[in-house]
Amino acid sequence: MQSRIIEIAENSRHLALHRGFMTVRGKGDDRDEIGRIPLDDINAVIANAHGISYTNNLLVTLAERGIPFVLCGDNHNPAGMLWPIEGHHLQAGRMDAQIAAKLPLKKRLWAQIVKAKLAQQAATLDACGIANTPVEALVKKVKSGDPHNIEGQGARRYWRLLFDENFRRDQQASDHNAQLNYGYMVLRAATARAVIAAGLHPTLGIHHSNQGNAMRLVDDLMEPFRPLIDQRVRQLWLLAQTEVSPETKRLLAHCLYQDMITSEGRTPLYLCVQRAATSLAQVLMGEREKIELPPPHTEPLEHEQVWDD
Repeated sequence: MQSRIIEIAENSRHLALHRGFMTVRGKGDDRDEIGRIPLDDINAVIANAHGISYTNNLLVTLAERGIPFVLCGDNHNPAGMLWPIEGHHLQAGRMDAQIAAKLPLKKRLWAQIVKAKLAQQAATLDACGIANTPVEALVKKVKSGDPHNIEGQGARRYWRLLFDENFRRDQQASDHNAQLNYGYMVLRAATARAVIAAGLHPTLGIHHSNQGNAMRLVDDLMEPFRPLIDQRVRQLWLLAQTEVSPETKRLLAHCLYQDMITSEGRTPLYLCVQRAATSLAQVLMGEREKIELPPPHTEPLEHEQVWDD
């Protein structure tokens, strides 16, 4: 069974642990059980409402299983994330390798990530029927460490092409910016779990260096997968579905299960993220040369798929 992203979006819910299940109940006069989800089926839990309470036993069990528990603030941006102290049996050695990683290696890995992101952005434009040459042409210009910020140049071209000349990526804005926030939050949670499961520390990044960001490695590693979220948001935008509604959230979360073409056949996006994290650990340990990233996904999502997934 596919693992699931569980979002608690209704106010005044109580979450607890019961015999291998996470249970959801109402509060106050309405304390009946609303639902229960097997812990084995959960990829991440997103708390995106007011007045939610949780038992300590549930939070401890989620942490022990490496299941991220994401706390959301305004406009669907993550405000915090619970992650375990202990994880992979090789965790100590891999974290030591993270700390010891030299700058040339980090620059080489960042260049690979930027190239993969630009290639996926170009593929997303192509899948949407948009000429992708302005972005695709930048892939070959990326040097080690991306000293000329080709990634930023690509972003400026990409957003104008994907939406319109007036679009600006703004995390505080509403409309489809808020949908992007939500989709990236889901992707970030799945990437965080993959990083932790691989025995890596999410704060020890390759390129991101914001001192206030405890998920710098997560934000590095998720970059090549962001355009899959962008494609879904564009489709919703063309259908005039610009609100962050229960239906649009379901569709954005479902991007994690979209198949990508890999050397081993069609593979869901969330498994590609897991392979990327594991391969990064192997690179840091000197066991391989590159991060395992899938080739650009060029298949468009059909109109019917958007509403009938």
